[in-house]
Amino acid sequence: MQRQYPHMMRKLVRDNAWHFAAALVCTVITVAIEFITPVLLAETLDYYLQGKPSRMPGFVNAWVNALGGPEFMARNLWIVGLMLVGLNILSGVFGFGKGRAQAVAGENVSLTLRESLYGHIQRLPFSYHVKAETGDLVQRCTSDVETVRRFLSMQLMQVVNALLAITIALVYLFRENVKITLISMIMIPGLFLFAWLFFRWVIKNFRLSDEAEGKMSAVLQENLTGVRVVRAFGQQEYEVEKFEKVSSDFRKKSFKLCNLLAVYWATSDFMSMTQSMITLLACVYFAIRGEITVGGLIIFTTYIWKLLWPIRQLGRILSDAGKSKVAMDRIQEILGVPEEPEEPGAKKPPLKGDIVFDHVSFGYAEGRDVLSDMSFTIPAGKTVAILGATGSGKSTVVHLIQRLFDVERGEIRIGGTPINEIDRYYLRSRVGLVLQEPFLYSKTLKENVAIARKDATDEEIDRAVTDAAAKEFILDSDKGFDTLVGERGVTLSGGQKQRVAIARTLMKDNDILIFDDSLSAVDTETDAQIRAALKQRSKDTTTIIISHRIVTLSQADLILVMEDGKVTQQGTHDELIHQSGLYSKIFNIQTALEEEFKADKREGGETAYAAN
Repeated sequence: MQRQYPHMMRKLVRDNAWHFAAALVCTVITVAIEFITPVLLAETLDYYLQGKPSRMPGFVNAWVNALGGPEFMARNLWIVGLMLVGLNILSGVFGFGKGRAQAVAGENVSLTLRESLYGHIQRLPFSYHVKAETGDLVQRCTSDVETVRRFLSMQLMQVVNALLAITIALVYLFRENVKITLISMIMIPGLFLFAWLFFRWVIKNFRLSDEAEGKMSAVLQENLTGVRVVRAFGQQEYEVEKFEKVSSDFRKKSFKLCNLLAVYWATSDFMSMTQSMITLLACVYFAIRGEITVGGLIIFTTYIWKLLWPIRQLGRILSDAGKSKVAMDRIQEILGVPEEPEEPGAKKPPLKGDIVFDHVSFGYAEGRDVLSDMSFTIPAGKTVAILGATGSGKSTVVHLIQRLFDVERGEIRIGGTPINEIDRYYLRSRVGLVLQEPFLYSKTLKENVAIARKDATDEEIDRAVTDAAAKEFILDSDKGFDTLVGERGVTLSGGQKQRVAIARTLMKDNDILIFDDSLSAVDTETDAQIRAALKQRSKDTTTIIISHRIVTLSQADLILVMEDGKVTQQGTHDELIHQSGLYSKIFNIQTALEEEFKADKREGGETAYAAN
């Protein structure tokens, strides 16, 4: 069943509803306490000390009167002090609760996103991974996830805080004095407009910055992965220049983002300070005229900051919301790519029969066929070799047998069953593939061999490495089977990596075994040893060997010669060397080179003997 990821942000919030609800309650309480504190100070100055009208609701005044009235409170101001201390302690407690609830929700969101992304990427079709940049995928799974987490864990409740603070402040200030409140709002429309414009600018520039960071990550990942090639060709300076180019581009776009932030904060600070000064002057003027009390002045000068600060913060909240939206869109781009569909009704037949390509045509790009009307049969249990020039379609044949791509025209059958009717995951589990460039994990040699079967016994591992001609060099390693392999097998030679990869593949129960030019990195003696062991290992396994080495191909039961996406010759070694075509041409070239090498070696030996 295809997994769907609609409205992911809404889903993430819904899945953590209890944590966000707790954070919401704590936010409301902390904001309320922030507004109660200046009112309590104003009440003390105006009502308790000067006998002016009270601002408090009736139930509070009833409680004060029960204690002894405003006169009692004026004589016992320590009660007010104790209340202020208590309010601040409550604010701290609920502030901690809000922070913890947000942090838990944020980490849950981060965990869900990472696991959803990783799981989804594993289920994406091979065609997606062929085109995707690894560094960009890593950046989306790390940096973009962190951006979303930071917004949900830190800024989401700031939105509630801002809206609540603005609402309470305006309601109370209008109730206190309409004229001063209107004066106190002169700069606010400008702040709102500026915050909105800033939000629009940030979204555009953050996307550019994020994409630039993805390109930089891709270059870095590519360089670290191909470090051996870089050293071999002395391309260090070129790679440094390439990285500096993408790094400078990322810096330029990030710097532009920083400039926007600097302009916003400087401008909003100026507007806020100007509004604060206007409010203070207005309050002093009206206090002198007796239109407001000292307590009213305290409330206005305090509340105006509680009004301006959320509006000023709105820019940051909106910018983080914009960044989060861009990051979520980039995450959603991956989650929106259709996965390989599951096939609940697909067949899981035995794969011991003949592999038949029946007029198969296939192309990676529309209008350009890599395989063109190709037909051949690979007999069950036999060893079949494929020879062909680069681009002739050899690896495409392997991709189609594994259903990494589906056939466009024609049909492939295994044991009489069309391959498109066979469950692709079952098929791949029964097909062992050794690639030309094997991938090894940064684990021990034993773990790399046994990675396909966690329950493998030492005897089974020993047999696999023996058949792959890998046992000798493994035992000669520092710690034998427990020797740690560097990342991607960098500490091993090409032939050693190939042999470990072959041993790993042999740990599976394979019906079909494919060597995609993977014996080219081993010497001819080891090549012959591996092929002899494979013949002894299983009589029922169909083996496909892709190679350019005639000595490797010569022992196959059937040899297919491919040119331009078609099989132009097929037969045994003895048959093909007597036919005009690509096979006999390569055979003659390799034979001549081998005889020339032997002659040079003999001549060198005779010269050395004469010198002695």
